[in-house]
Amino acid sequence: MHDIVVVGGGPAGMTAALYALRNGRSVLIIEKEGFGGQITHSPKVENYPGYTSLSGNELADHMMEQVMNQGADIEIETVTGIRDEGNKKIVVTEEGSEYEAGAVVIAVGVKHRMLGLPGEDELVGEGISFCAVCDGDFYTGREVIMVGGGNSALQEAILLSDKCAKVTIVQDMPFLTGEKKLQDILEARSNVTVYVNQRVTGLLTESGEFKGIRTSDSQTGKEQELYADGMFVAIGLIPENEGFKDLADLNDRGYFDTDETCTTRTPGIFVAGDCRSKSIRQVTTACADGAVAALAACRYLN
Repeated sequence: MHDIVVVGGGPAGMTAALYALRNGRSVLIIEKEGFGGQITHSPKVENYPGYTSLSGNELADHMMEQVMNQGADIEIETVTGIRDEGNKKIVVTEEGSEYEAGAVVIAVGVKHRMLGLPGEDELVGEGISFCAVCDGDFYTGREVIMVGGGNSALQEAILLSDKCAKVTIVQDMPFLTGEKKLQDILEARSNVTVYVNQRVTGLLTESGEFKGIRTSDSQTGKEQELYADGMFVAIGLIPENEGFKDLADLNDRGYFDTDETCTTRTPGIFVAGDCRSKSIRQVTTACADGAVAALAACRYLN
């Protein structure tokens, strides 16, 4: 039995583990895929304190090395649920394992909604990005495509239009759905072009490198090819919290409905990172959540 089980090995989960370990608690991290979460999609991270520049994978490796040196146990399994037995929590995995803990920090993160195109996964971080704040600087003076028409996509497009020679917005609906104020800002910029009714049907590549996209008009069926140096996708995020809804309230978008305290309605269950309701999702805010949740878990155990 561990004092604390952390579900998820992204920045929030690994920071939670670090703070718990530093408080003398035994910690098990259970991660279903690879450590680092969404940050591993960034080829270069330049907004994390203490590092001038490093890749997302390098940052994840540093975090993992640190928690392992502090004594964290690691399991690569998929958590499907948690049984609350009062002072004892049972974390259940798809592989059939059950892990006991006094407290649990859920830091399962989110995944970006993808376009579902052949070859898309291979180009993530190599021409396809999801965060203009993280990766926009790499396209300074170059041409990019923004797929999406909601508030997030338009805000990202505004940031990109400050840096890029050209920004092409592609929306599959007949109109942009983001706020009119954001639309007005983009309309006033000469380096921004908007295409509506355009469904992305394929990726254009050359020698494995991203070169653009193929689209189809949803009304006429007419196809066209749009060329660019990179593409940003902002068509939504998908939290993976459904398996924990009996322990923690979810909002209408599926995120954990909790505040900066990272607590839930179930004593001994805490949440951290992008999986909870919050206005800013960055690696630094994920780490902050991890620290808050871990210290709350330690107080609960005390």
